[in-house]
Amino acid sequence: MTNKIFRIGGDLPVHRMGFGAMRLTGPGVWGPPENPAEAAAVLRCAVELGIDFIDTADVYGPGDNERLIRDTLVPYEPGLVIGTKGGMVRSGPATPTDPGMSMNGSAAHIRRAVEGSLCDLGLECIDLYQLHRVDPTIPIEDTMAVFLALRNEGKIRHIGLSEVGIEQIERARSVVEIATVQNRYNLTDRRHHEVLDYCERHGIGFIAFYPLGAGTLARSAAVEQIVARTGATSGQIALAWLLQKSPVTILIPGTSSLTHLEQNVAARDLILTEQELTALEQMDVTSLG
Repeated sequence: MTNKIFRIGGDLPVHRMGFGAMRLTGPGVWGPPENPAEAAAVLRCAVELGIDFIDTADVYGPGDNERLIRDTLVPYEPGLVIGTKGGMVRSGPATPTDPGMSMNGSAAHIRRAVEGSLCDLGLECIDLYQLHRVDPTIPIEDTMAVFLALRNEGKIRHIGLSEVGIEQIERARSVVEIATVQNRYNLTDRRHHEVLDYCERHGIGFIAFYPLGAGTLARSAAVEQIVARTGATSGQIALAWLLQKSPVTILIPGTSSLTHLEQNVAARDLILTEQELTALEQMDVTSLG
């Protein structure tokens, strides 16, 4: 595959197949993983397989996920980029009806969050620090002013946003450069396609979270035909589609399984034909729900 590398902020190269560490926590993204040794093995294997971008957040645990990364991977391999997020507060484990989180984009909270992540990750500077969610009670310009100050203080290198629309991105960019946008995006959920197009036009990395989507892809005729030609899984096809869709996409599939990790990473070498890409673009995703 061409364009395997994306340069975050124009100067921080990462392979576009990354790893989302959220699943390496306890049930409901609360507390440490039930088997810390297995979780550590997944992290080590990810790096051994050539992954050099790991995504986490201070509310995963909270704190447990960042500390697991530190305790497993320090000293960090040269070139390994850890991106983390702040701007939310966790009150308890997530449930189907309650995510157990609230937003807080205040200056005091963001500063505490950055200091906490620096300590929990064992870093002197966070390469990519992302606003986890926009706090509707605080203008995004005010929150970005805090991010800018932290960057000027040398505590963060590049700044990203998560789950935002184009207007919010532009308001944030009026204050500080935005290196990445992390939105939910996959074959069956393309609601942020206009945001992806915007990011591509402006050279902003688009970090697609939940990139595998729902487990309904195998019912698609377009996917079935690719499976027959390549022997790939439907999940690998979904990842390959994202990698080929735009040169600015960065994928962060997460798993607590070594087998699934290896399958996900193998998708970076799966090349879809132009006809297959067109068929996937045109498939009726509403029929897969």
